[in-house]
Amino acid sequence: DQIATEYKFIVQMATALEDYFKTTFENRLMVKMPEQEADHLTPATRLLEKKREMAEVEQALAAQKEEFQMKMETLQQRRDELQRKEQKLKESLLKFDKFLKENDLKRARALKKAKNEQDLCRQKDREIEKLVQEIEELNATGRKQKSKLKKYTIYRQFLEKVVEQSDEFDETQEIISRYETLKQTREDLLDREHRNQDSIETERTDLIKFTELRTNEILGYNNELANLQTILEEVQSETVKWESEWARIQTTAAKKTLLLGQIKMATHNLLTLMYKHLQKKMPPSEAGQTLLQLEKVQTFIKDLTEITNEIKRHEGAAVPNPHLLGPV
Repeated sequence: DQIATEYKFIVQMATALEDYFKTTFENRLMVKMPEQEADHLTPATRLLEKKREMAEVEQALAAQKEEFQMKMETLQQRRDELQRKEQKLKESLLKFDKFLKENDLKRARALKKAKNEQDLCRQKDREIEKLVQEIEELNATGRKQKSKLKKYTIYRQFLEKVVEQSDEFDETQEIISRYETLKQTREDLLDREHRNQDSIETERTDLIKFTELRTNEILGYNNELANLQTILEEVQSETVKWESEWARIQTTAAKKTLLLGQIKMATHNLLTLMYKHLQKKMPPSEAGQTLLQLEKVQTFIKDLTEITNEIKRHEGAAVPNPHLLGPV
């Protein structure tokens, strides 16, 4: 805002000086000698007077120019100083903006680091809680195992007594291994029995389904056989009917074949007459093409009819009207 104000002031000063020089120069040039003395002055004197006036004007202009130049230099120095101050201000603003951005970046990094550390602390707390819970569960499991061990001690003592009294086993581990083997064998046998039971149930179900399916198929075949027997009887009845119809069709076909031959011959004769009238030869491609021949004859007849009607109209127009001719 200060720079804009200074620039506006400089423009106003320049305009005011321009107006001042213009007014002063016009006033200097418009100075006149008194009228009473104009008659007594010679041309040379008037020329010297004008030169003197011009010298005074030039001196005044030179003084004003020098003064204006000094003011302009002062204003230019002040403008340069303002530009330097503006540049320093811009540099300070840029540095301050950079400083703010760096501080924001450092602050963001510090907040992110603090957040990461807080997340890490919460994660460690959760891990500690989980480990404490696992320790408690392990302690509880240990107590249960100790209780079981105390409970199973009587069985160990029993097995030791069995080993002492038995000649087949030398250690308690052999008895345990034998028990595990027998247990596994029993489980395998039970599993096999279950599988066999499932297989038997599956086979029984499949047999029932197969029996029902075959029974339904037999019923379907019986129904289809009955339907086919009915259709056979209907077909035999229709056969007698259509044999009679076929004999009739053969008789009718012979008549229609004869009529078709007559139509083809008549069409061929008409086409021959047409080409004879036109004084042309029948193209070989039209031989045997009855429909094409009929179309040609139909077109010829239409054209001939139109020509005849046109001739009749012309003849009717050429006959004079007796009423218009008057008495002879």
